[in-house]
Amino acid sequence: MSRNVTVGLDGSPESIAAADWAAHEASLMEVPLRLVHAGDQPSHSYVPFAGEAVPPPGADRGAHLLREVQVSLVRRHPGLCITSERLAGRPAVALVTAAREADLLVLGSRGLGRTAGYLLGSVASAVLARATRPVVLVREGTGAADERRPDTRGTASGGGACKDVVLGLELHDLPADALLEFAFESAARRSAALRVAHGWKPEPHAAAQRDRATRTEETVTEALRPWQEKFPGVEVTEGAVIGSAGPHLVDSSHEASLVVVGRRHRPALVGPHIGPVTHQVLRGSAAPVAVVPLD
Repeated sequence: MSRNVTVGLDGSPESIAAADWAAHEASLMEVPLRLVHAGDQPSHSYVPFAGEAVPPPGADRGAHLLREVQVSLVRRHPGLCITSERLAGRPAVALVTAAREADLLVLGSRGLGRTAGYLLGSVASAVLARATRPVVLVREGTGAADERRPDTRGTASGGGACKDVVLGLELHDLPADALLEFAFESAARRSAALRVAHGWKPEPHAAAQRDRATRTEETVTEALRPWQEKFPGVEVTEGAVIGSAGPHLVDSSHEASLVVVGRRHRPALVGPHIGPVTHQVLRGSAAPVAVVPLD
C-alpha cells in the first residue's frame, strides 16, 4: 500500500466537497492526494474551478473534471503533491480496489435519507460496505473551515480552535485497535479533543443498572488507556448513553470536526451492510463521517 489520500470524483457537489476535504486531510497527514474518476461512472454537471468552460456532450468529461479539480487544488495547496487517474472497470469495484492502495478513501455523500434503503445499491454504499481501509463520507457544503470553532470575531476561519473529534465506540467491538488508532490520530493531527460516546443496555433493577454502568465505564477506560498513553496530547472525555449511540452521535456532530464509527463485516441477503449505528450517523451527521473497518 502506498501512502496517500484518495478521493473519488464524479463532478457532483458532494464529490467536489470531498476533494476539498481530502486535500486538507492529505496536507495534515503529509501524504500525496490522489484524484480518481472510476470506470463508466457518469460525470455530473459542475461549475468549473479554474474558469474553463464545461466540456460539451460527448467530450471526455471525466478527464476534464480531473484536470480541472487538480488545477484548482494545486493553486490552493501549493505544497501538496496531487495526482489524478482514470480507473477502469465498474465504479464500486474500482473504488474498493483504490481504497486498498490508500491510507484513506474519501467520497461525497448526500446521506442516507429517511429510509435505510435510500443509498442501497449506490456506489458509495457498495464501497463503504466492502472497503478494507477507512472511508470518509463528506456532504456538500462541508469545508476545512467548518472544523474550526468561531474565534473572538465570530469567524470559523479566523483561527479558532478545532472542534472535537467524536468517536462512537460499541463495547462488542472492543478492543477495536484500528478504530481507536484512527480516532486518536485524527484528533492529534487537528490538535483537537476526542469525545468518546458508547451505548449500553439498561437493566430492570437499579442495583443491576449501577453495576452494568460501572463495568461498562471500566471496560471503556481500559480500552482507551494505551491510546491515551500513546497520544498524551489528546484530551479525552467519555460519555455513556442508554441504548444506541447513534442519535447521540448525530447530535454531537453539530459541534464536531469529524465523527468516527466502526464497521464489522455483516453479511445480509442483499450483500454486506454497514450496521444500524452507522446508518443513523450517515443519515443525520452534520460533520464528515469516517467509517473504519474492524475485521
